[in-house]
Amino acid sequence: MRASINRPPTPDPDEEPEKELTLQEMINIKLIESGEKEKLMELLRERLIECGWRDEMKALCRAYARKKGRNNVTVDDLVHVITPKGRASVPDSVKAELLQRIRSFLTSVPL
Repeated sequence: MRASINRPPTPDPDEEPEKELTLQEMINIKLIESGEKEKLMELLRERLIECGWRDEMKALCRAYARKKGRNNVTVDDLVHVITPKGRASVPDSVKAELLQRIRSFLTSVPL
């Protein structure tokens, strides 16, 4: 390890031990490599539009912007305020369908 007074030690590439991947990381890699993650994201988009969730979130954003004033709202503000409401309002049927698709994917792919 090389060190300096002004910065923390920089690990040498030769000294870096191999990091074990977690199960979540392994699953994510498999989803990305197979293209399944993109398919699941598209399915989620479609289902959220079909059930009106997207329009509901748009309305919440517009109401917040009107309340605070258009020039006083940032994207970060909207994300901070809307995210908890958005996550809580995703229909259980959409969550169940995605979970089932993920489970069937995992049974078909060796980890």
